[in-house]
Amino acid sequence: MTVLTLFCIGCTEDNETVAQNIPETSNTKMNITINGKTMTVALVDNSATKKLVELLKDSPITYQAEDYGGFEKVGFLGHSLPTSNSQITTEAGDVILYSGNQIVLFYGSNSWSYTRLGRIEYSTMDELKDFLQAGKGDVTVKLSLAGTTSVKTANLAHHEQDEYVSLSGVPTNHPRKGVYIKNGKKYL
Repeated sequence: MTVLTLFCIGCTEDNETVAQNIPETSNTKMNITINGKTMTVALVDNSATKKLVELLKDSPITYQAEDYGGFEKVGFLGHSLPTSNSQITTEAGDVILYSGNQIVLFYGSNSWSYTRLGRIEYSTMDELKDFLQAGKGDVTVKLSLAGTTSVKTANLAHHEQDEYVSLSGVPTNHPRKGVYIKNGKKYL
């Protein structure tokens, strides 16, 4: 009985430790746009994401990212963010800060000491790999804050008639949560 009690106490302590190491997700979302397609990132709550959000409030950030190792797209952010590195085994969809000034977008897995920024919200692995242009070379990545405060005009002339267009002007055939325009009408 004593051994069972000590085992249960040990399990409780381990579970509490694990729970403390899971990053807390913030309510703030970020958009990643590549080749005219946009996906949303649920950001975690840490000093790096707070600084990134501060920068994005001023203006979107655009940078070049390249394939590396057959499992990630990596590029220099053009700014330095505070790090809180820990040993992480990444998963596809993870958005990671490396060396304080590089953003890594994972379409595979790797273990290293990183600062977690968030996770891309996607449906299937094929959708994610297609979005990131996995294995297809360099891409231009645009980071911006999700959401918008107002729209003064919408120029839909260059979009297909049956295509949904987000308020930021990004076309999609598979709208996510949000407001979209299709054939001149607003959809939620």
